[in-house]
Amino acid sequence: MQVSWDSLHAEILSCEKCELCRQIRCKVPGQGDGNADLMFIGEGPGADEDLQGLAFVGRAGQLLTKMIAAIGYTREQVYICNVVKCRPPQNRAPLPEEAAACMPYLRAQFALVKPRVIVLLGATAARAVLGDQIRITRDRGVWVEKKGVWFMPTYHPAALLRDESKKRDAWHDLQAVRDKLASLREA
Repeated sequence: MQVSWDSLHAEILSCEKCELCRQIRCKVPGQGDGNADLMFIGEGPGADEDLQGLAFVGRAGQLLTKMIAAIGYTREQVYICNVVKCRPPQNRAPLPEEAAACMPYLRAQFALVKPRVIVLLGATAARAVLGDQIRITRDRGVWVEKKGVWFMPTYHPAALLRDESKKRDAWHDLQAVRDKLASLREA
């Protein structure tokens, strides 16, 4: 049975599968074009996202918006979400059981959007989607194809804010994403 956006958002907003929901202001389901060719997945909401109920709206989100624009897209043309839909305390990485509790929601988002390319922002997102063997410094920029969908692990925008020396690598990754989407359109 195919889930709808409305039923998925209602399920996320009423979720109590893990303890994260007990200490938040807003759940953050994700947003953007529900039929986008390009999807971005981060690890989890931060403080700004928890206040607004929107993914990637804080400093890292502002950088992500610039990154998206640099490859010729707007936020409205892509789909943006996180592995977990509730903010972990003190912005820590989600625990494996927290990520597992939200994984059905992420899978449903993927099934609804049907993207051709997914950018995995940071180690947490890359490991949640591609497996625990992923190491972001080793595997960023390396394409992984699964069932006709192309995955690109790269640095999380927050990591780029902390260490600007990673921006060049992230830019190369984004250029590869842009080029992959162009080649898929031509095929």
